Amino acid sequence: MTPRARAAGVSAALIAIALAAPAVAAPLDELMARLAQRRHGVADFEQTQYLAVLKQPMHSSGVLTYDAPDRLEQRTLKPHVQSMLLDHGMLTLQRGSRQRTLRLQDYPDIAPLIDSVRATLAGDQAALEQRFDLSLDGNLDHWQLQLQPRDPKLAALVRHIRIAGERDAILEVELQQSDGDRSLMSISPRE
Repeated sequence: MTPRARAAGVSAALIAIALAAPAVAAPLDELMARLAQRRHGVADFEQTQYLAVLKQPMHSSGVLTYDAPDRLEQRTLKPHVQSMLLDHGMLTLQRGSRQRTLRLQDYPDIAPLIDSVRATLAGDQAALEQRFDLSLDGNLDHWQLQLQPRDPKLAALVRHIRIAGERDAILEVELQQSDGDRSLMSISPRE
């Protein structure tokens, strides 16, 4: 066999192996660019919270609405009607006729948790990397993004956040607290 034929055979074998191999991990910057392209979204959610102080998990469900780059609303419909609206750094909580508005920056314990979802929806990699070490598994069609807190104070509260999705849609958010409590939100996009 000539050197040229051997090289062609090796090239063909490498192409065949590459085509048969499972998809490699999706580059984070590509995923973030894809997420950043979505400017609006509406989704139904179901959330289960596993808290040590409760004998049974706590279930809730409702609707999420996102408008880029930083408006995120969670309207809980069951078991009680309430809402949480993040808009330009202001967090408004409403339950019945009671309403409270907070500047998110005044609450450094909860700000990174809420902002992690907002920053992921916006494809804002820089904002995520300010507070978390990021690792991405899967491919652009089916991915999981792990967020590990960088700040020791945040790490004392949160072990990790796992966000899973398909293409430009977030389908699941899991928050594992350092004390063992955790919450799991399943998201079903309407569009």
